[in-house]
Amino acid sequence: MSAFRQNPLANLPPVVKNLLIINVICFIPYIVFSGATYDKYIELFGVYYFNSPLFKAWQPITYMFLHGNWMHILFNMFALYSFGMAIEYTLGSKRFFNFYFICGLGAIALQMIIQSYEVYSLTGHITLNINANIPVDASGIKKLQEIYFGPMVGASGAIFGLLIAFGMLYPNAELMIMFIPVPVKAKYIIPVYILIELGLGVGQFAGDSVAHFAHLGGALFGFLLLKIWRVQRPNNFF
Repeated sequence: MSAFRQNPLANLPPVVKNLLIINVICFIPYIVFSGATYDKYIELFGVYYFNSPLFKAWQPITYMFLHGNWMHILFNMFALYSFGMAIEYTLGSKRFFNFYFICGLGAIALQMIIQSYEVYSLTGHITLNINANIPVDASGIKKLQEIYFGPMVGASGAIFGLLIAFGMLYPNAELMIMFIPVPVKAKYIIPVYILIELGLGVGQFAGDSVAHFAHLGGALFGFLLLKIWRVQRPNNFF
């Protein structure tokens, strides 16, 4: 007599389940290809600064399904699985679908607003130096190159929308955090996480390639959507 094994995806709500499947499928080229072939894949479907010659109209959607490495996709999919189910059950599948993608679009929107400000500041500074016959700072040129030709990938912006929604809807849910031996309520840990992202984004530390303002954009749009939709905190959960 063979033991019956239930499909681990069977109890997942439909949007979370399909998002997990699509993200895994889109990660296959990372496993299969390397070098120029994979770089071309990222160039086509990662998202670039809107004024970059590499920007394409579909990229603000497709970038949400690409990930740069194993840790990137594992963290995001674990968060989608952990927080997405509760939020989809609360919002309903249709509204959750809209919530997820609006947060992802909000993430890239805030990131590009910050990038626009950086481009304006850098080009103005470079122009002043040229007019004054002052040598142009190479770091400014490098930063412009990163903005125009550095793709952004990952579901993290949408995931941060889920995090902020979870903190708002289930503030007393206890979460286990790495390196912290006791559970911490969502209403404490998630705001701290957001503040850390803000600090990292403002600090712009050397070697940090994470788009922190995209994370903040997803969180901001998640917060605004719950307020606009007037979503009530469930009384029978957590």
